[in-house]
Amino acid sequence: MHRRSLLLATGTAALSLAMPKVSRSAAGRTLRHVPHVDLAFLDPHWTTANITRNHGFMVFDTLYGQDENYAAAPQMVEGHVVENDGKLWTLRLREGLLWHDGERVLARDCVASIRRWAQRDAFGGALMRATDELSAPDDRTIRFRLKKPFPLLPDALGKSPVYMPAMMPERLAKTDAMQQITEIVGSGPFRYKADERLQGSRNVYERFAGYKPRESGTPSGTAGPKVAYFDRVEWTTITDASTAAAAMQSGEQDWWEHANHDLLPVLRRSRSIKVEVVDPAGILSMMRPNHLQPPFDNPEIRRIVMRAIDQESYMQAIVGDDPSMYHTPIGVFCPGTPMASDAGLEPLRGPRNYDKVKADLKAAGYAGEKVVLLVPSDYAVIKPLGDVAADMFSKIGMNVEYVSTDWGTLLQRRTNKGPVEQGGWNCFVTNWNGTDWMTPATHIAMRGTGEAGYAGWSTSPRTEELYEAWYEAPDDAARARICQDIQRQCMTDVPFYPLGQMRQPSAWRNNITGVLGGFAKFWNVRPA
Repeated sequence: MHRRSLLLATGTAALSLAMPKVSRSAAGRTLRHVPHVDLAFLDPHWTTANITRNHGFMVFDTLYGQDENYAAAPQMVEGHVVENDGKLWTLRLREGLLWHDGERVLARDCVASIRRWAQRDAFGGALMRATDELSAPDDRTIRFRLKKPFPLLPDALGKSPVYMPAMMPERLAKTDAMQQITEIVGSGPFRYKADERLQGSRNVYERFAGYKPRESGTPSGTAGPKVAYFDRVEWTTITDASTAAAAMQSGEQDWWEHANHDLLPVLRRSRSIKVEVVDPAGILSMMRPNHLQPPFDNPEIRRIVMRAIDQESYMQAIVGDDPSMYHTPIGVFCPGTPMASDAGLEPLRGPRNYDKVKADLKAAGYAGEKVVLLVPSDYAVIKPLGDVAADMFSKIGMNVEYVSTDWGTLLQRRTNKGPVEQGGWNCFVTNWNGTDWMTPATHIAMRGTGEAGYAGWSTSPRTEELYEAWYEAPDDAARARICQDIQRQCMTDVPFYPLGQMRQPSAWRNNITGVLGGFAKFWNVRPA
């Protein structure tokens, strides 16, 4: 804390050297924001990184939005008609929608975008499996002919968790879903200024004058009118928490997305700064093992390690010992939501016996294989998870190799399915928004689709059976029972290790107002 106090005292001078000055007149039109991590990848169909999702909602729009009660509402579409006992959906685009290059948004653009997104997203994949034909009969009409009713169609096309169902021009949407698009052209309220990007440092957006917000409704989540009140939004990556706090105190920055928990008392003492938890679903943490490579290709070893997980230690490493700022134990689904339960969580309860775990690992066949643990050095609310995990692995006798890298490099390396000798890996730590884990439809990490799935490549035929049954369930009570079975199965297969739920405060200066709940969104925010 002494080093942080020093930086806070001298932060303004340090920032004056590191950051461009903004004139008083320009500052009134520019919103200056510190994101939770650098924006390494720009294609929201390509990565599960939440920072890319946040970027995606600035630049791209979606056919439906999701309000703060998680209900779907028309966004790019003016509405829809459902016929033929729920097997024919006709969606009608709003008039006047434009791409950032000035071209009209056409139904065929959206059809191509849906097809591309559905190749990566589980919810989208479920929708397409239920679809017999997806077409664009005219420039403003999107038509789904379904094999069977799919009442969650608007929820799929309006989901806010990753992967976001971003609509993009047909020429971009025809890009292979496994390759990133090379041009960022959307129809959202902001245009991306690729010419001003400084990798690892800055990303810039400008208000799109041709954007047409919805004419009615109330801004809520990603639903309702998206009105941009700032001409320009600058994201400045500041990896050091003390420097970010100093920038907030001095007025160099207006909004810090993920305020560091250690520095909350300092921020709260400032009359110019508001500190608030804006997302009630919180942040959920996990460690993902690689199911393709030893030692975690052995399901018994995965289960034994679960008994060494002390969720409180992971949460306290980030938020401190204030129990109001975290929740444990957690399982597969977001606590406090309808699909969450305590079913099967016995391995996460009670005291941890590291010596017993160490002996059981040896009996299960662990023979000292290297465990390469990927940890992002520039991600303040993830790095401590890696530090605790490395200590845990050492205590249970595993040969851990702590690999510290920036977040973008970690995202790239985790796509490597090979052995560690060929640049592969064994575990990584990461966070998700609580909304990502609300239902099986949006929960990528619980899936058991093997090498076709999320990095870590868990295979579980039983989980997949339950996943499909969830869609067929007649009501929420039946869906909740299926989720209990999914959680029990995940405790057996161990697709990932749940590490806890934290409440993440955001901080903004009192010169802005209109910050919406949930993840960081930049419409509706205006000068105070």
